Amino acid sequence: MAWDEWEQIKAARAAGPKSPHMRLNHVPADDGGGGSGDLVVYQDDLGAVGHEANLLYDDVKSQADIAAAGSGTGSTMQAAAALKSHGFQTGGALETTVEMWTSQVKAVLQACAHISDHLNYTKKRHAEDDAEIGAVLRGRDGSAVSVSQLNEYFK
Repeated sequence: MAWDEWEQIKAARAAGPKSPHMRLNHVPADDGGGGSGDLVVYQDDLGAVGHEANLLYDDVKSQADIAAAGSGTGSTMQAAAALKSHGFQTGGALETTVEMWTSQVKAVLQACAHISDHLNYTKKRHAEDDAEIGAVLRGRDGSAVSVSQLNEYFK
């Protein structure tokens, strides 16, 4: 892309007919549909994503066979060793492939575990926050806090 090509595209776009499929440098105006554009996440959504991450972790761990791959006891590593011992360069390449595969699988497992753990933590923390806010926003007798008191929280 040329140095000023982006500016040229924007200028041509501003001068030309409006296409519903292309928008540059702005967010579409609110169509009155009530959407604020804010990100909204519900507890059930977090739980579902965390559950799927946990399932993916279990599936990858059970099917990737990383325990045998990196230890030299897996069939691929045995083949690599046999090829190397007979002077084939393919043996070294196959060994490198197994090492890379093992590294990548471990990275995927770590990411899945991180997602699952983080979402479980987030769910728990937000529930605690909600309970704390609910307790703070009630008077000693259980009645709702007045608007003037609520206003103090926002100053």
